[in-house]
Amino acid sequence: MKHILSIQSHVVYGYAGNKSATFPMQLLGVDVWALNTVQFSNHTQYGKWTGMVMPKEQIGEILRGIDDVGALTQCNAVLSGYMGSAEQVQEIVNAARFVKQRNPDTIYLCDPVMGHPDKGCIVAEGVKEGLVELAMAEADIITPNLVELRELTGLTVENFDQALQAVQAILAKGPKTVLVKHLSRVGKDPSQFEMLLANQTGIWHISRPLHAFDKEPVGVGDLTAGLFLANLLNGKSELDAFEHTANAVNDVMEVTHQSGCYELQTIAAREWIVSPKSRYQAVKIN
Repeated sequence: MKHILSIQSHVVYGYAGNKSATFPMQLLGVDVWALNTVQFSNHTQYGKWTGMVMPKEQIGEILRGIDDVGALTQCNAVLSGYMGSAEQVQEIVNAARFVKQRNPDTIYLCDPVMGHPDKGCIVAEGVKEGLVELAMAEADIITPNLVELRELTGLTVENFDQALQAVQAILAKGPKTVLVKHLSRVGKDPSQFEMLLANQTGIWHISRPLHAFDKEPVGVGDLTAGLFLANLLNGKSELDAFEHTANAVNDVMEVTHQSGCYELQTIAAREWIVSPKSRYQAVKIN
């Protein structure tokens, strides 16, 4: 069995951060060690929430505790997502380095959640800068959306060709793999939900239906990053992991859309997470 240390947010109600990613990764047979950067009543896009940001010291303290019982050598991957404070960025980078000392084959996937004020996704001041300056170079895999793609590169990404240039720029900064979770309006077809996968051997593009919600569900990126990483640990190639992830997420979105719910319906869609009914395929960009 493979083991993932997942360091991101937790919401008691709803699905975001670890709450969105843990169960789907477990469904794929991966053991998840959830370390929460915040504990909130609900995600921030409701516009109001209660709870607290975890002290930055807790990250290193928890890691030392796991190490003290001799378990850290079993960790195969570190996944980081929503960070509650700028100070947590360095602690999480330190955590990834520490795990790699115990297991040099560990994969670090950084989901660089920077917030989206227009959508109500609130991230603490300084987190964005920490992700750009510290975390990006440490990551083996990084999974930005369009907003994060622009911030990580400092490039103006206003069309598909510029998105391709941006992912190549990130590959030059340290990460071995870039998965763009959502191309948004710079994709080829505004009626589709489009993603990119890029590594040293090429770039692939995939499209799936764009479901029309009155309010867009939160936690889709967390689900995407978690499924991609779990698939890799299960031995899939990056391309196969990319396709499985896109199809599984599409099925979750379809079930969510049919339910009329705001929160992701990962439990109702559990069978499709394991064996997606969608069959969309990635196309290599020449």
